[in-house]
Parts: sequence; C-alpha cells; structure tokens
Amino acid sequence: MPDNHLFEYAVIRVVPRVEREEFLNVGVILYCQDLKFLQTKFSFDNERLLAFFPGLDLEELREHLCAFEKISLGSADGGPIARLDLPLRFRWLTAARSTIVQTSKVHPGLCIDAEETLEKLHGQLVG
Repeated sequence: MPDNHLFEYAVIRVVPRVEREEFLNVGVILYCQDLKFLQTKFSFDNERLLAFFPGLDLEELREHLCAFEKISLGSADGGPIARLDLPLRFRWLTAARSTIVQTSKVHPGLCIDAEETLEKLHGQLVG
C-alpha cells in the first residue's frame, strides 16, 4: 500500500473590496514536503468575476494569480521569492495580506498523489 504524505493547502481568494470581506474562491495552493511538491491551480472565470465585482481589473488580477503560480513553481521569472526553497515560498504565498488576492488559513491533510489531491481540492473548493 502506498504511503500517505502530510500536505498543507490554502484556498486562493479574490477579495475586490477588502473592507467588505466578500470573496470568491479562484484557486488552491498545495505543498507537500515529503514529495517536494508546491503547485498552484486557479480558474479564471471572467463572467463570474465581473458579476461579483463589475469594476474589477481582470488583467491585473490575472497577473497577480500568474505571479502566485510562478512563485509556486520556482520559475526564473518569478522574482526573488521564487528562488527561495519550497517551505519558504509556501509560507510567503499563504501569509496574511490585505490585498485583492488573499489566501485562506492553511489546512493539513494526507495524500498519496499530491497532484491528484490538488485537482480534487480545486474541484471541490473552486468548482
């Protein structure tokens, strides 16, 4: 039987008006130390986002979400944060912030396949 591995994840949220604390879930970040895995998966539904907040700058939002992805993957064009090791990148991505893109609290779980778990969480929490 395959081993279960501890993982941590957070939901990526779009919070157009920080003062109202209303948000839409748009993605998930999953980190598994044992499997050396850190990835972000997000969905960008223009209609849904604009229905939620008509004045939203979709291009700016897409840039922010792509930055999360680049940092997760450690991409060369992800800036200095992307050059940190996996645990530090995950902690940086999930740090509390009061901007249009925020994350939920970090939640733990057990998985065998981190990529499959990321897909499952994305389907359940973002839809």
